[in-house]
Amino acid sequence: MKSFARWIPRYHTSLTIVVLSLLMGGGLLHLASVDELAHLTWAAANVIVLGPLVWSVLRALFAGRVGVDVIALLAIAGALATGEYLAGAVIALMLAGGNALEEYAQGRAGRELRALVERAPREAHVRRGEQIVEVGADQVQRGDIVVVRSGEVVPVDGYVSAGTAIVDTSALTGEPLPVEVEGRGRVMSGSSNSGDPFELTALQVARDSMYASIVRLVEQATARKAPMVRMADRYSVVFLVATLVMAGGAWIVSGDPIRALAVLVIATPCPLILAPPIALVGGTSAAARQGVIVKGGAAIEALGRAGILLIDKTGTLTLGAPAVAEISSEGAVTPAELLRLAGSLEQMSVHSLAEAIAHAARSEHGELPIPTMVDESPGRGIAGMVDGRRIQVGSAGYLGMLGISSPETTMATVSGAAYAHVAIDGKYAGAIRLADTVREDAHQLAGMLHSARISRVVMATGDHAAAAHHVAEQLGIEEVHADCSAEDKLALLQQLRSRADGMSVVMVGDGINDAPALAAADVGIAMGSAGATVASEAAEAVVISNRIGVVADAIAIGRRSTRIARQSIIAGIALSSVGMMVAAAGYLPPIYGALAQEVIDLAVIVNAMRALAYTPLTAIPQVREPVDVGGR
Repeated sequence: MKSFARWIPRYHTSLTIVVLSLLMGGGLLHLASVDELAHLTWAAANVIVLGPLVWSVLRALFAGRVGVDVIALLAIAGALATGEYLAGAVIALMLAGGNALEEYAQGRAGRELRALVERAPREAHVRRGEQIVEVGADQVQRGDIVVVRSGEVVPVDGYVSAGTAIVDTSALTGEPLPVEVEGRGRVMSGSSNSGDPFELTALQVARDSMYASIVRLVEQATARKAPMVRMADRYSVVFLVATLVMAGGAWIVSGDPIRALAVLVIATPCPLILAPPIALVGGTSAAARQGVIVKGGAAIEALGRAGILLIDKTGTLTLGAPAVAEISSEGAVTPAELLRLAGSLEQMSVHSLAEAIAHAARSEHGELPIPTMVDESPGRGIAGMVDGRRIQVGSAGYLGMLGISSPETTMATVSGAAYAHVAIDGKYAGAIRLADTVREDAHQLAGMLHSARISRVVMATGDHAAAAHHVAEQLGIEEVHADCSAEDKLALLQQLRSRADGMSVVMVGDGINDAPALAAADVGIAMGSAGATVASEAAEAVVISNRIGVVADAIAIGRRSTRIARQSIIAGIALSSVGMMVAAAGYLPPIYGALAQEVIDLAVIVNAMRALAYTPLTAIPQVREPVDVGGR
């Protein structure tokens, strides 16, 4: 069954089409001199909008809110009461069209949990004696022996009881490389098995595991998030009071209720209803051209108030994937030849470090020879024959197991660095250092955010402190929080929001551990280029390019769009106020007031459409600089 949230925009669109049809049908009947039927047709347009409008206004009043729809309600009801059906039908059309446009501008909502639920493990393979039985993940009990196959997502928290686990925890912790977990080492649910199958002893049931707790965090963050207040409603109370005073005064002075209706008609807040969504939709289009998909006008409006930015490191400021940073060779072999031989062998491995080495070798040498007699120890190293030479690539411990000692490398030793050691024909030949690559324009992000009037930039990452501070120093980010879990990031975001002083707090991230903070932020922006589905669904905006600088562009677009929307509202109120004074003096009958209102609408719409144009902040791409990451 379709959700109610998805049905609403189609309802308002259908209502607009029906009202337009009745308005045009009544016009044709009037031209055919069938005036009585024309009036009934126009009256029908009034009635079908008035019913939902009454319900909407009453619901808002019971909730303690007074919106601009009250003026539209009085105008349409007054048109019906005084027989000014055509004027009421014109107002009904503008109101229905404005609601349809605003619903469209608000965009998608309520889908944050779908990707999390879809990714959650549904089955587990449990050892029962000598047999392995497939059961539902929710049926795993504490103490059960779970067999986690290659490529599977770990269904429950537990410790390794047989084998060695090579698990990818990047989506949960921000650690960019697979982690080796040996006997009785703990593995979190939601991690992916990047190595051979291993056995896990469950420490708790699935509903109490790490992954389930993150799902609950996103649910809670989404539920606590306050709904956006329509921009027009912030101006509504003053404008409503002024309108009622002027309409009542005109009626009392003239004794003519039509004059009061004329004031209400020209005061009908179509500019207030139309201008904000048009400007905000224009902002979403401008952001899309820069490579940021914003899910609705509410997010654009919140970006316009942004003052604090909380940003993840791995996969956000960096690409989240290792790359060759440095090569050190021993003896007669050159660094280029070392890379070629190692890359040729690493073609046969699916390890993330192996893929990075093979990619670098192909980029430098083109097509690589295919190795033979390949033997891999997952997570440790690989051996094989390349061009008739015996090549071994892996950790220092792996070479040590083969009886090959690894001397001190001449490369700089950095905490958390990843080194692939290489032996040729049984002799140590050198090492390759790998690093997580900073995005090309990340070096200019701090300056761009300053241009976009962000006053505070905070990095929060699950990676270790040395790597986090190393990246922050390069990028000019002064405030760093390392070793953060999903709960830590959420708590930090809530702390920042408590001190935001009316500004919006923007969260930028890409992993599962970012999802709760993305959902709780005033605006969550996910780096979606790498297919980070969970983060993308929890966020209000998704970066689909490979540039982090577009985050600053999105904020600048938000500021410009909300400024234009506000200008349009103020201009609409000013023009309507002039018309109200003319109507109160008796010089503007209701039907002409409705037409004058359409002219005002047109002027406001043209101004609001300026939000479509945007000149991006200048960002000159920088040479990629490697940043050290964890080892193999």
